[in-house]
Amino acid sequence: MRMALIAWGTLAALLVDQVGKYLVISVMGLDRIGGIDILPPVLNFRYGENRGINFGLFAGDSEASRWLLILFAVLVCIAVLIWVRHGPARPMGQFGAGLLIGGALSNVLDRLMFGYVRDFLNTSCCGIDNPFVFNPADVFIFLGATALILFDGRPEPKKAP
Repeated sequence: MRMALIAWGTLAALLVDQVGKYLVISVMGLDRIGGIDILPPVLNFRYGENRGINFGLFAGDSEASRWLLILFAVLVCIAVLIWVRHGPARPMGQFGAGLLIGGALSNVLDRLMFGYVRDFLNTSCCGIDNPFVFNPADVFIFLGATALILFDGRPEPKKAP
């Protein structure tokens, strides 16, 4: 059961991210036109190529940095998988681990295929114009990490009387 939940989470995140990127970037032509307003300013599609980590941090055009980021993501996936397989994570934590792993592997797939991670989501709100773009895999990584924290399965610490 434990591995099944991790596998389903991984598959769901990987498929949603890659199919979403294909539909929005390739089919809708976002890579050619640059932007599509969906529900401005709350949701827009803006094309971006991320050669670093979140928000383009540690970006570099070298092959070495690309392969280091791929290696780091794969090592994180392995560490999460080992931790959850041997830890007390509850079912939501296990599924969350799958989401995290699937999101990370989807971004690794982008780096392998294109040399960078393809981003297309942009959100702004309340008079704040957000210049950053992200992708569904980033959302799955965040949700997965949150689920691992909230549903780790460890007993609540006892409160002092």
